[in-house]
Amino acid sequence: MTTPFAASHRSFVTGHPVIRRFARAITGVLCLVSWVFCACPLHAARVKDLALVEGGRDNQLVGYGLVVGLAGDGDSNAASTLRAVANTLQRYGISVSASDIKAKNVAAVMLTADISAFLKPGARIDVTVASMGDAKSLQGGVLLQTPLLGGDGRVYAVAQGAIAIGGFLGGAGGAGGATVQKNHPTVGSISNGAIVEREIPAVFVQDNQLRLLLHNPDFTSAARMADAINTRWAGLALATDAATVSVRVPDDYRGRDVSFLADLGTVEVAPDTLARIVINERTGTIVATSTVRIAQVAIAHGTLTITVSSNVGVSQPNAFNNSGQTTTVPSTQTAVNETKGGFTIFDEPPTIQRLAAALNALGVSARDMMAIFQSLKRAGALQAELIIN
Repeated sequence: MTTPFAASHRSFVTGHPVIRRFARAITGVLCLVSWVFCACPLHAARVKDLALVEGGRDNQLVGYGLVVGLAGDGDSNAASTLRAVANTLQRYGISVSASDIKAKNVAAVMLTADISAFLKPGARIDVTVASMGDAKSLQGGVLLQTPLLGGDGRVYAVAQGAIAIGGFLGGAGGAGGATVQKNHPTVGSISNGAIVEREIPAVFVQDNQLRLLLHNPDFTSAARMADAINTRWAGLALATDAATVSVRVPDDYRGRDVSFLADLGTVEVAPDTLARIVINERTGTIVATSTVRIAQVAIAHGTLTITVSSNVGVSQPNAFNNSGQTTTVPSTQTAVNETKGGFTIFDEPPTIQRLAAALNALGVSARDMMAIFQSLKRAGALQAELIIN
């Protein structure tokens, strides 16, 4: 039975104009949220993040130069460094023999840099500087003007400036001395330390077509990218192989290639992920993709620890025994500790999430997990690529 109060209360809630407007607003928001979640695929990424345009890649530059002002931390009079210093001085009209030069404040270095496509002369790029000789540190050093060459032997940039190493080397070396080192004092960088002198020619549209090169080649990802592009512009994209998607520039963008690439880069694609487990034994890092699958297995894991310790004792003769002599007596103790391990059966459809939860429940360490994954691979129960660094 409905009471008069309940009836009047229901009439007020459904009939009040403010409540009706609020209900319509909430309904509109819920519809919008559901449309957004349906329209955007899970784990989607933009085309510009998954691929690069052919003809717009980076290029590597390298150079050989001198760092000066090292306050005695430079090369120990290496012949190549001395000749480089003599050649530098000769360029400024100072003729000097290499045998008359001391290179304690100078270090021979190699320079590396990456130059992006479309950079114009006058733009600046970062430079990495690394000692080539036996210099102790590049701290406080200044790089002299050094040309940076491309793979074709042409100069594309010129580097110069003060070096930041992000560390230090202090103390007195040698016998009885002590030094304190942080990071690598023989490798540094110069932010915006090189000026671009020559533009690298780049052509990214030929015959009204461009090619997208996937960062991680995969047939499924290439096919999905072509489908996503064709959904927006019908019939323009074709996946030619696992790493390449050819796209024809539509008629609406004729003469506006840059605008088309800008719009093309915003298309979202859900790339496929290979089943892969990467193990770094040096750091104990394990990374596994969500597509890893494992057959039904039973795992038993135990730990065997053997500890051996050696001690040296002293045997002191009796005070009234003049013929006795103090001797050392070695003593060795050995202890064996083996933890019990029982079979754990993984009988559910084993995804990487369930395997991780089960291994965590067993209380195994990261190094034990590495051994388990390797054993699973040997047993043929791991349907994934296992990479060990």
